[in-house]
Amino acid sequence: MRSKIARTLLAGGIAATAISGCAQTAPQHPIVKNIVLVHGAFADGTSWGKLIPILEARGFHVIAVQNPLTSLKDDVDATRRAIALQNGPVILVGHSWGGAVITEAGEDPRVAGLVYVAAYTPDAGTSANETSTPFGITPGQKAIQVDSEHFASLSQEGVFESFAQALPMQERRLVLAVQGQSYGPMFDEKLTHAAWKSRPSWHVISTQDRMLPPPMEEAGAKKSGGKAVPLPTCHVAMLQLPEKVADVITEAANNSLKKQ
Repeated sequence: MRSKIARTLLAGGIAATAISGCAQTAPQHPIVKNIVLVHGAFADGTSWGKLIPILEARGFHVIAVQNPLTSLKDDVDATRRAIALQNGPVILVGHSWGGAVITEAGEDPRVAGLVYVAAYTPDAGTSANETSTPFGITPGQKAIQVDSEHFASLSQEGVFESFAQALPMQERRLVLAVQGQSYGPMFDEKLTHAAWKSRPSWHVISTQDRMLPPPMEEAGAKKSGGKAVPLPTCHVAMLQLPEKVADVITEAANNSLKKQ
């Protein structure tokens, strides 16, 4: 499966270069240049605000999806539209709930590799909630508030103490201000694809996560056969240690085609 994907990606016009007017054989495994970032629940695209400039300075083309957070399908469709805009192969990065989204959307033939950042890694036929339940309820999950129309948000205490607790208070207030309301039932929607079965994956494990259970994140990396990278961060690892998360994404971009 992976060798077939690699052939498809390499056929897209990225397999040859010309230097000083002379055609040369390109590297067998060209670096993936396109990065598509998929935010999680209780967040929006600004959660990647520190990471994007770092990746762009390294020569990547980066786009952050703005998930509607209204259903798994809606978020997957938004992600697929972003992937379709890219010229060439893509590294798909998902934070938290975004891990479920990239697991479903990552079957797109343009996707060369997956990066999970403190994220769900569900299997096909299971939901995000089913993936998390065996590992118990976290302090952050206890701080979720649901309104009469089943839309969920985090309390101020939940954001400050369990979602972004390691950030300076000014940054925590920004995370609180921009959080998106998430449709609660989407966490029970079952996936139909598990892209990590056919794509190489990297997993940032936030060892101080109070929103998702770190053992769940570790189990996802083991299940997928991906590379686990533990970082001593809260749930929003990309805001606490953006350079370190960028290093993981860069590694995925440099190595994903080699693994197919």
